[in-house]
This record gives sequence, C-alpha cells and structure tokens, in this order.
Amino acid sequence: MSNFQFHFPTLTQCGEGLANQAGVLLKPHVQGALLVVTDQGLIDAGILGGFFASLEQAGIDYHLFSAVQANPSTDVLDAAVRLLRERDCRAVIGVGGGSSIDTAKGVAAMATNPGSILDYEGYDRLVNPPLPIFAIPTTAGTGSECTASTVFTNTQTLFKTVIISPQLFPRLAILDPALTLNLPASITAATGMDALTHAIESYVSRQANPISQALALHAIRLIAGSLEKCYFVGSDMAAREQMLLGSFLAGVAFSQSKLGNVHAISHTFGGVFNIPHGIANAALLPYVIQFNLPACPERFRDIAVALGADVTGLSVDQAAACTVARVVALNRAIGIPATIRELGVDLEFLPQMVSDSMRSGNVRVNPRLTTARDVECLITDAYHGNL
Repeated sequence: MSNFQFHFPTLTQCGEGLANQAGVLLKPHVQGALLVVTDQGLIDAGILGGFFASLEQAGIDYHLFSAVQANPSTDVLDAAVRLLRERDCRAVIGVGGGSSIDTAKGVAAMATNPGSILDYEGYDRLVNPPLPIFAIPTTAGTGSECTASTVFTNTQTLFKTVIISPQLFPRLAILDPALTLNLPASITAATGMDALTHAIESYVSRQANPISQALALHAIRLIAGSLEKCYFVGSDMAAREQMLLGSFLAGVAFSQSKLGNVHAISHTFGGVFNIPHGIANAALLPYVIQFNLPACPERFRDIAVALGADVTGLSVDQAAACTVARVVALNRAIGIPATIRELGVDLEFLPQMVSDSMRSGNVRVNPRLTTARDVECLITDAYHGNL
C-alpha cells in the first residue's frame, strides 16, 4: 500500500425532509447573519419554502442572493460578495446545484481574502480562512457539498479556473432527497452523469487511494442502479435517495483523488461555449474511457461489474471494454447526445480547448499519460463520434 492521506471534515446530515429542519441544524454553527446563495428558479418553483421557514423559526437572520447562473462567472461572484459585505453576513450557505454551492464557497473565500478569486487558482493558496460554509444540494450530481474545490469562469479569457483548498470543505452538508423529486428529467440526466463521471474518474485516478476507491465504486453501483428510474419515474423517493448518496460518495472520493481527462476537457466546453457541465461530461465520458482502457483494464473491469455488466468468461480486456458499452447505452437511454458536436462545440476553437485542457491538474492524474495531441484527438473523436 502506498502512502496516502484522507481528510474529510464535513459534518453530514442525511434524511428525507431535513431541509425543513435546516434552521435547527444550522443554529449552533451560525454566529450573525447568514447569506443564502441560490438561483431564482428554485425560488420561483417554491421548492425552498420549508427551508426559509425553518431559518425564520430558528431565529436566524438571513439575506438572499439568488442571481446564480450555470457555469458561475467572476461577475456573479463579485455581486454576491458585495451583498455579503453590505449586509455584514458572517456565514454563507449554498442551496441548489453545484453552481450555487460553488458560488457560496467563492463568496466565503473572498469575504476574507484580498484580490480576485482567480488569484487563488490551484491548490491550497487561500491566505485567510473563509467564512463558515454550509451546503444543501438540490441536485444529485456535482458533489460540491462535500468537496474542497470551487470553479469560476474568467469572463475575459473564458477559462474555467479551479480553486482547491481544504478550507473550502463545507462545515455542514444537509442531504434531503425530497428536494430532488421535482427535477426535470433533463437535469436529472445531466447531473446524474456528472456524478457517474466523478465516480469513474476518481476510481481510476493515479491519485486514488483504497478509501477513495471504495467510495467511488459504491457510488457507481448506486448511480447505475437508480439513475434511469429517477429519469423515467422522477417521484421514486428510494431511487432519489440512492442518487443523492451516490453523488455524495463520488464527491467525497474525488475530493481526495482529483479526476481526469473528462473534466480537464469538459471545463473548456463550459468556459468557451457555456455548455452545462454534466452534459459535457456525459458526452465525453465514453471517448475518454476508451482512451484510458489500456492503462488500467483491471480497474475498468471492476467498473463494468459495478455498472451491471455480466463479464463471466471474459478476459480482463474484454470485461474492461464493457464499460464503454454500458456508458454509451446509459447515455442513449436518458437522452444524452452521442457527440459533442450536438452540444454546440466548434472545432474552430480547438487550439484554445487543447491549451486550456492541458492547463488542468486533472490531466496529470489521468491514468493514461496524456499529451496535447492526445487531447486534440479526444476532442475530434468526440466531435465526429469515432468510438
């Protein structure tokens, strides 16, 4: 066993209906006003009524920032920080998808650190501890409620900047599957495949360890067993619970292991073309798996089994190859496009996409050594559907 460390400090509360008890759960941890970071769609849908009522019943003074958008930009972050300072908030909670929770993390960090969030790109570069961070996910996908990272798009360069620091782990995460019941099928598909990508990339990462791999493999089993039911029967609470837990476990896993080429490349799609992150991951995933198979076929055999493939009588390489087929079939079943061309990717921007992808630390932990030429081929293969 090689040397490794495992650090996960987030207190996690899980259970149906817990969002309606958030005030009681948060009260011991909040000193002063709380900034709630979310998106207007959740407000308009009335999904958070019980959450806000619980804050009021617990006597928590809160202020609302609801201008979060997909692929959050530094402009949105700056606006949220201004509101936090105007209202003298002393803690931040992200309620929503990954964009809301990532924005909350960024606000908490920039409330106590000078300059721009972009100054802190990379690992553990925050100077001062952020304000207390809390999270309640309303999608089963990003795992941001249990990771030490946040991502923002530089509006000048269109580069998605990743900031990683152990100080960005939320202090408390509340997992309530009831909040995910009313997700549109398309969002269920996109976020679910995001979670599956996290689990798969974490399991084969060169930085994986025995604990992260155990979590990642179980996450794959949970997601494989529940995603289609969530997509086709959105009101199935048991399936929603499995998806939310699978997303969470995948997040804990990759907070230790980082990810791989899928995320290195998909971040460029979000930055340049504003393509939703989960859809970009899902469309790329089969192509990157195919590329990575020779590097660790035994691990991909494990993944194929976790995905439900029958590998009886197959060689290791044949069993590993089943992973590609299973992912392609899952994508097809839940309406994910088969190529990135269908997402709006334009090969005119190929040099920028290659350059930005190679800048990602995820390339360095991808199981197969990857060059700029490899990234170029992956993008063009995914564009033309060459599997």
